[in-house]
Amino acid sequence: MHLCALESWLITLSPIKRRLVYVTIFEIIAILSSTVVLMYLSGGDASESLPVAIMVSLAAVTWNFIYNTAFENWERRKQVTQRTLLIRSAHAVGFEGGLFLICLPLYMVWYGVSLTKAFTMEATLLLFFLVYTFIFTLVFDKIFTLPHQYKTASAS
Repeated sequence: MHLCALESWLITLSPIKRRLVYVTIFEIIAILSSTVVLMYLSGGDASESLPVAIMVSLAAVTWNFIYNTAFENWERRKQVTQRTLLIRSAHAVGFEGGLFLICLPLYMVWYGVSLTKAFTMEATLLLFFLVYTFIFTLVFDKIFTLPHQYKTASAS
């Protein structure tokens, strides 16, 4: 297929709209997927796992906002000019570590499981989301133009 034909399939949104579309689609799929994973891990059914998936999704979105705001403030204070592999790694570990700690008590209380079982559940979901996020972002970026391309596309 010709490159121009492929470009006509791309969707260009402002950076804010792109983020909103990204998080909305990501979280809807995440809720549905994690409900299935939680059903498998807990041995329960959808009526038990769907509310947890929704709570975890809300916690993840809230934590993402808080964590990224704090992280960007730290970068500004330290005058970080480039996100190196080390900084990206620290960011990912910090975010996932915080979410891990938020979710453990939720699983323990909701499912009535031990710390070990809750840890296993969260570790499994963490691995699932590592793969899911990579694939989702790859596909999303193929459909929606990158934020810096917005001015170019809107000027045409």
